[in-house]
Amino acid sequence: MVEAKIGIIGGSGLYQMDALKDVREIELSTPFGDPSDAIIVGQLEGATVAFLARHGRNHHLIPTELPFRANIHAMKQLGVEYLISASAVGSLKEAAKPLDIVIPDQFIDRTTNRVSTFFGEGLVAHIAFGDPVCPNLAEVLADAVQSLNLPETSLHRGGTYVCMEGPAFSTKAESQLYRSWGATVIGMTNVPEAKLAREAEIAYATLALVTDYDCWHPDHDSVTVEMVIANLQRNAINAQQAIQATVKRLNASPPESAAHSALKYAILTPPDKIPDQAKEKLELLIKKYL
Repeated sequence: MVEAKIGIIGGSGLYQMDALKDVREIELSTPFGDPSDAIIVGQLEGATVAFLARHGRNHHLIPTELPFRANIHAMKQLGVEYLISASAVGSLKEAAKPLDIVIPDQFIDRTTNRVSTFFGEGLVAHIAFGDPVCPNLAEVLADAVQSLNLPETSLHRGGTYVCMEGPAFSTKAESQLYRSWGATVIGMTNVPEAKLAREAEIAYATLALVTDYDCWHPDHDSVTVEMVIANLQRNAINAQQAIQATVKRLNASPPESAAHSALKYAILTPPDKIPDQAKEKLELLIKKYL
């Protein structure tokens, strides 16, 4: 099995990484079903990188249908230690305008129909999730974005990402509620992705690419679907440059991450009391603690 320490999950508009070289597709199965698509493994800036199109390369999966557990488990199988999530988002703040990039440091989970843990079935673990994004990875990502001086794009370090269920967008009342909470952007995919990455002891950070203002904005009606799609395409170009610059920095100097030992004190079930079936199912995640 090929090993890749750096993983990338591409969201809406980012279905491939053009700069990847020596590319091959890897079909992986997991105890939680199949991932969204084959994982593309290749060379980028001297590093072996694993890329997955979150919604499938033909965008055939709505957010609720995403096999989050399978996606993260597959990344873990490949040895991924650092995971960059590229995600299209709507902005909840005037300052975060379309084409801007936000590197969130917090999430608010408004999803309702998703399994958000690998654990259960006789095996209990409670991860710490007060800081859901790895700050060291987020800093590398933000520094890489800043170094590019992307035209028409401002970088926002930190911020809160509201994750809604979808696939419909917010009502105006919901959008105003999230604004009153001080949230920065809204999307549909980073939770439970971030929680599962933490359970898998993978450092996680989000490259949130603003396509539009959410429906709170008084000029929202002047934003057309065509404009949003055009912004998606421009964001995809920016995302590829940002990811390439980040991979170069990660490969040269991989940061320490508390996420890499997230399960050290999280597993509460005594090893001799864990059912064999649960132990086998989660062997990849828990073997170093048994």
